[in-house]
Amino acid sequence: MKYLHLLWRNLTRKKLRTVLTVLAILVAFLLFGYLSAVRQAFNMGIEVAGADRLIVRHKVSIIQFLPISYERRMEQIEGVADAVHQTWFGGVYQEPKNFFAQMPVEPVEFLEMYPEYVLEPPEYEAFLNTRTGAITGVTTAERFGWKVGDRIPIEATIWSKKDGTRTWEFDLVGIYEGAEKGTDTTGFFFRYDYFDEARAWGEGNVGWYTVRIDDPDRAAEIAEAIDREFANSPAETKAEPEGAFMQGFAKQIGDVAAIVTAIVTMAFFTMLLVTGNTMAQSVRERIGELGVLKALGFTHRGVLGLVLAESCLIAVLGGALGLALAAWLVSFGDPTPTASLPIFYFPARDVVIGVVLIFLLGLAAGFFPALRALRLQTADALRR
Repeated sequence: MKYLHLLWRNLTRKKLRTVLTVLAILVAFLLFGYLSAVRQAFNMGIEVAGADRLIVRHKVSIIQFLPISYERRMEQIEGVADAVHQTWFGGVYQEPKNFFAQMPVEPVEFLEMYPEYVLEPPEYEAFLNTRTGAITGVTTAERFGWKVGDRIPIEATIWSKKDGTRTWEFDLVGIYEGAEKGTDTTGFFFRYDYFDEARAWGEGNVGWYTVRIDDPDRAAEIAEAIDREFANSPAETKAEPEGAFMQGFAKQIGDVAAIVTAIVTMAFFTMLLVTGNTMAQSVRERIGELGVLKALGFTHRGVLGLVLAESCLIAVLGGALGLALAAWLVSFGDPTPTASLPIFYFPARDVVIGVVLIFLLGLAAGFFPALRALRLQTADALRR
């Protein structure tokens, strides 16, 4: 710390160059923060997916249906504790851009299967007793300004009603919150019995099943037993862990993690070149001064440490500001709410990674200039 004033004086020698370098690093870490939040959004729910839950869908595709009679047969398989079904509704609210997930469910079984969806007791009772009742997550409720008691019209894109219309109206009886950070709070759930009786086609069929198992260590074995139970039937199944199912669903858009990693890698490589060039110029301009320091008694390693510290200080100034700005901007929420990214925050894990990257950037950018300062001979430096 006693050399901090000296380091700061060196940085302010060329103020414009230092400011531009810091701003470039700031932009790189701002990009890192935002892309971390985007990756977290696309991996929605994967990290909090139940280890004791399997998803059972049609073997061919998730858009193919399964008979509702499969539920009872699955619950008789050894190792299966419970099974509940869901079906993709695929409607929109008011206009096509207002898209979010909607599913008909069996209220009691569904909420028992997903304890991470926290609903107030009165709202839970209302869901059980209101035929046209629906619940939604706090994210979607805040997005559209909904409150309990509202009548919500949803325009179906798949399911028409028996009377030929496509507008389904639901009474919002509850707004659930997530038990932990990372829980998907964008879903809209309504009663399956109302849906099944009102739809024009597909009665008695569902989209997929969520199965709770007794022992997560036997997940692969139980999944195989489920698929074997329905082998050679008109609707064969594919069972897999819930996390794997969600990850596969997200990757239909693309391998977001790989895309984010590639962008961040290119950005940091560019920042490495920019910061390294700044430090190299700074050392070239101060060769005589470095010679004076060595003549005054600074060791070679001491001079090396000063150059590395200066490089790290530049990285810390830009990186810390970038991470802080990213966290602040991300706290305002999803910048593209119509894209239906339900979980948009800067994960603490990535904050730690960002801090580590700051110091790695500083050390890497200052390594070769510091090495040159280390090898600099006092007499040669003073002659310049």
